[in-house]
Amino acid sequence: MAKSQFRSRRTVSGKRYKDVRKKRLGELAGTPTLTLIGKERVKVKRVKGGNVKQSLLKTEFVCVNEKGKTTKLAINAVATNPANIHYTRRNVITKGAIVKTEKGDVKITSRPGQSGVLFGVFHN
Repeated sequence: MAKSQFRSRRTVSGKRYKDVRKKRLGELAGTPTLTLIGKERVKVKRVKGGNVKQSLLKTEFVCVNEKGKTTKLAINAVATNPANIHYTRRNVITKGAIVKTEKGDVKITSRPGQSGVLFGVFHN
């Protein structure tokens, strides 16, 4: 069964909403892109309206901005990932993940599965 991004069929109290219409193609949820560490690979997808969305499948580097200066650092491993406890062990990078670099820990601020790039800031 397809996952939908439409509102739930039930209210907060558990009562069913009256069905107004069926699911629409534009409301379907896609499969999540799990960005890994490795040689850079980007997947280009066509989305609604003929637009293009890039998904970052693998990457080796993160662009870190500090005091107005951007540097490109190599990623060693994923330290923690609050999105899912199993992502840390599998080295999956999502927004909010903490990755280890040669200059310290970096928190990911971009959504690599949606934007196709990896940005971060130094984490204390």
